Amino acid sequence: MKRSRDMEKSSEISSFIEELSMMVIVKHGENHEGAHIPTKPFLSLCHLVLQVLDKIGPTMTVLRQDVHQNIKRLEVMHESNPSVNSNLVEILKSEVSKGNTGKKFSCSKAFVWLTRSLDFSSALLQRLAKDPKKNMVQLVEESYAATLAPWHGWISSAAAKVALKLVPDSKTFMDILREKDENCDTLKEKIQILVSLLNPFLDEIHSIIKVYNLDRLKST
Repeated sequence: MKRSRDMEKSSEISSFIEELSMMVIVKHGENHEGAHIPTKPFLSLCHLVLQVLDKIGPTMTVLRQDVHQNIKRLEVMHESNPSVNSNLVEILKSEVSKGNTGKKFSCSKAFVWLTRSLDFSSALLQRLAKDPKKNMVQLVEESYAATLAPWHGWISSAAAKVALKLVPDSKTFMDILREKDENCDTLKEKIQILVSLLNPFLDEIHSIIKVYNLDRLKST
């Protein structure tokens, strides 16, 4: 409880760093079959993505709903058998063996899209830290194009293009992300630390997703 209250007092960036510092993906062999991605800590990271999207504002409602639904799907699966489903890789292996990965509401799809949402968050924060004075719409568009756009069909892409035009300006977003009495330079340093932790973590996850042939999944 104390740790939870402490995280509530800190910014999303600080909470991200704290969560990532404790996340360990255990690998066994080159094919990752014995890999272990802890379910609850991964979902904690995804909850922080929701908070970042909330900071951007209502323009991110569609993406936020997708993230929330995917989190809930994996939470329900975890709660159905916590001992087995404490490892996301075991959930993937189970659905692959049953041929369920392609189903509309599969946990495999939820995991892939949550990973891509983390990709988007990392790309956006990295661009923001590099040039916080750059137009926010351009930063979001570039991040979207590099991460989510290749996997979105025309319906999702059309919705995203409308939403991306309504984001707040960069200064406003940076101000919202800052902790009390924190200056811009300190926030930039923290974002850089976060990205340095998050990108290798996501690289490992993408390697595992590819092993289970889930890396080409697309939406409508």
